[in-house]
Amino acid sequence: MAVLQIYDRLLQFPLFQGMSRDDLEIVAGHTRFGFQKVTAGRQIIHAGDPCTHLYFLINGTLKIETFSDDSRYSVIEQMSSPYILQQESIFGYYQRYTHNFYALTDANFLTLDKEEVVRLSEDFLVFRLNLMNHLATQSQKLIQMQWRRSPLSLRERIVRFFFQHTLYPAGPKTFHILMERLAEEVNDSRLNVSRALNRMQEAGVLELHRGRIEIPQLERLLM
Repeated sequence: MAVLQIYDRLLQFPLFQGMSRDDLEIVAGHTRFGFQKVTAGRQIIHAGDPCTHLYFLINGTLKIETFSDDSRYSVIEQMSSPYILQQESIFGYYQRYTHNFYALTDANFLTLDKEEVVRLSEDFLVFRLNLMNHLATQSQKLIQMQWRRSPLSLRERIVRFFFQHTLYPAGPKTFHILMERLAEEVNDSRLNVSRALNRMQEAGVLELHRGRIEIPQLERLLM
């Protein structure tokens, strides 16, 4: 990929926003970026794979699948470019991916190995601050989550469960979960959970199937 094309692509991503034109030209011209094209339907990353590179999705749409620790339920969602795959996993205690990533459409990536990420952090203050801001924001969101008001109703507990188990709080989501397990998660009976979900289905905010809940637009659950 030509330097000018890389320059244009980098402007899409928060890690490079705020950098001067001169710095971006240096990054585009002197950084060892890889380029990867993945056809629709192929798996890109398996949960548990070591995170040795940053993957910058420059075009296309991904399907992201996440399983619970005991593998008894999972969530599928979509993410479109521009998007960086789990950039927080390249550092820290657990440097592995925790989601399965598939190409929902043909997809193109710029890739950057960890050594280059470290070098860019050392050479460019804005890049380092952008990376720190991303990590700090994630940490702050997790801390704030512990201090939110407890849900007052079963419907609110179900909605919170859906939001807490997604990467992005909007768009289509698919939950593969049995009614009994969802009842355990929200600390209520299967019958009450079934009734609450059926009322939500009647309101048009989700669709119930055997062992599967389809949510066309997650944000509508808050209306």
